[in-house]
Amino acid sequence: MDSQKDALHRIIATLANKNEELQNFIETLNHTLGRVQVNSTQVVSDLEEEFDTLYSILDEMKESMTNNIKQETVRKSHELQNQLTQSTSALESAEELLEFANNALHITDEGDFTKAAKQIKDRVTMAPAFRLTLKPKATDNMTHLMVDFSQERQLLQGLKFLPVPGAPEIMLGDCLVIDNEVTVAWRMPVEDSKIDHYILEYRKTKHEGLPRVKDEQRWEVVDDIKSTEHTLQGLRFDTRFMNFRVRACNKAAAGDYSDPVTLETRAFNFGFDSTSSHLNLKVEDRSVEWDPQGGKGVDSKVKGKENKGSGTPSPKRTSLTRSPAPRGARDRFTGESYTVLGDTSVESGQHYWEVKPQKDCKSYSVGLAYRNLGKFDQLGKTSTSWCIHINNWLQNSFAAKHNNKAKNLDVPVPDSVGVYCDFDRGQLSFYNAENKQLLHTFKVKFTQPVVPAFMVWCGGLTLSTGLQIPSAVRSFQKTENGLGGSNSSICQQDPAEACDICLYDKLPSVDVP
Repeated sequence: MDSQKDALHRIIATLANKNEELQNFIETLNHTLGRVQVNSTQVVSDLEEEFDTLYSILDEMKESMTNNIKQETVRKSHELQNQLTQSTSALESAEELLEFANNALHITDEGDFTKAAKQIKDRVTMAPAFRLTLKPKATDNMTHLMVDFSQERQLLQGLKFLPVPGAPEIMLGDCLVIDNEVTVAWRMPVEDSKIDHYILEYRKTKHEGLPRVKDEQRWEVVDDIKSTEHTLQGLRFDTRFMNFRVRACNKAAAGDYSDPVTLETRAFNFGFDSTSSHLNLKVEDRSVEWDPQGGKGVDSKVKGKENKGSGTPSPKRTSLTRSPAPRGARDRFTGESYTVLGDTSVESGQHYWEVKPQKDCKSYSVGLAYRNLGKFDQLGKTSTSWCIHINNWLQNSFAAKHNNKAKNLDVPVPDSVGVYCDFDRGQLSFYNAENKQLLHTFKVKFTQPVVPAFMVWCGGLTLSTGLQIPSAVRSFQKTENGLGGSNSSICQQDPAEACDICLYDKLPSVDVP
């Protein structure tokens, strides 16, 4: 019966997944169908606009060329009309002179004849008919203004839609997700020498598998990629997956998108739990800052007792107000425990985050704790917390702390700290976040979930989450685990006992003034 129920549960889960896939596919089809209508209307409008532009250009060219013909007609007509007027006048003058010459032949008086002959000779010399060029200044030929649009007609008849590149193929096996960078590689199924560049689009998503039409995230665009590979750097992985798609572009148009792919971008994401923070800490989602005025306004006496075995003194009386904690929340830290916890527990697996202090921060601690850490307890002074502590006030110190014992760290204090937790192997390591130098490692058998823990006094801390385990850290951890651990680590098998290599120094009773 139980085996049949298990089998039925598996069938139900399979059917539910398939139903979800079909629902997503139907939404994709409906969305695509709607976009076909919208895009079809748009390209028809674009086509009409292009043809209207062509018509406008042709009309302008026709008008311009017609004006040229008219101007040439006017020029030639003017030239010929002037010649015609001059020739007509010359002809009239020549006819009059001819008639005068014919009449002179009938003069009988020698003196009168000589005088008439001289006049005729003088008038012939000055006659317009002998000064005119008897060649038209313009011809009737207009062939130089004729046109032949046979080539243009062929071009117009050869009009086609723009050559669009094909859709690229993303090569999933060559894609790489490492060190909060994603490298996406693709290829063209058919070589296309006219491709000018590519456009890569990506978005974060909570869903595995094909992208969803109704995904709440919008596509981010990276344009003008010249190669068939691109690396996105400096990403914060605050969702479990990311969708990617790419399209090719030539000088004219962009082609279809590739089939989208989904890559896993899992990382540890958390913020500060403001309900746990000391009232002298100003807490935002990714930062915490010491606020000496925090909690002032209502005087109240806070009394507390030391947690047995914690090594933490009872806090002094202080003027504080306390906001009511949400139902189910733990007590705020108080007294001299200027502490705030993370809002997400670690129960298994490997995780990594980074913390950067303000430059003038006088004292801070970074580490892990069980959630039941007492409200007066300071990090590293109980058997339920592990941390590294940096003190820049009065006397500089840099130490790893646990169970009210410390080990001084003989390495430079980093500008920011990387925290690596391997819950299943019981390992907590601290690194220089810049160069990934190992600062210290605790070996612990965790007996319950742990939460990131932070202490800050006179300064502030900035938290960076959504980070993958850096490849340098992962490689170092593989080496360390393969060699069975490092002698530089505190090896805490039993909170009540320290092994020979721990080299603990007894802590002073109070870390911060």
